[in-house]
Amino acid sequence: MNEGIAIYPGSFDPPTNGHLDLIQRGSKIFEELVVAILRNSEKSPMFSVAERLEMLRALTADLKNVRIDTFNGLMVEYAKSIDAVCILRGIRAISDYEYELQMALMNRKLEPTLETVFMMPADKYSYVSSRLVREVAQAGGPVKGLVPEVVEQKLREKLDPAYRFHDENIVAAPADERKSDRKTSDKKRKKKA
Repeated sequence: MNEGIAIYPGSFDPPTNGHLDLIQRGSKIFEELVVAILRNSEKSPMFSVAERLEMLRALTADLKNVRIDTFNGLMVEYAKSIDAVCILRGIRAISDYEYELQMALMNRKLEPTLETVFMMPADKYSYVSSRLVREVAQAGGPVKGLVPEVVEQKLREKLDPAYRFHDENIVAAPADERKSDRKTSDKKRKKKA
């Protein structure tokens, strides 16, 4: 185990199984892992900082060397304020690498003593992002397996109308629409004949 504090920064809006995978694995590598939620006033998050704190604390309650915190401003300044020595970042694809490399180099320029460690998520989470989860959830689609159960429940609570609409259409639409569609098609055929 590496001595010192590592930071895993992000928006975590919402926390995904990919995030949790990196947190669990990172907790085995670093003496202390601080999951740091960025408070970004320029973005309109789905979940408030308080809601994300609550979810992440629940998800990491069994990980004794993980703590959840928030920050705003430059991440390197926050890192210095808590004496962090390392930044943990997840990379899912080549496109992530290009962006993360630029960030790591800029962080090194701003704070040369702060290292960056890149980790790849488990294969089954390699395509999962908070943005995609939000899009699927907002359309009423299933997010089971993409996010932990507590997050899935919070998404359902927050987006209840979208899920209710989706669930009602899946259950009710096929039988009702088929009858209606057949009647309409029969009427159109009769008119053409």
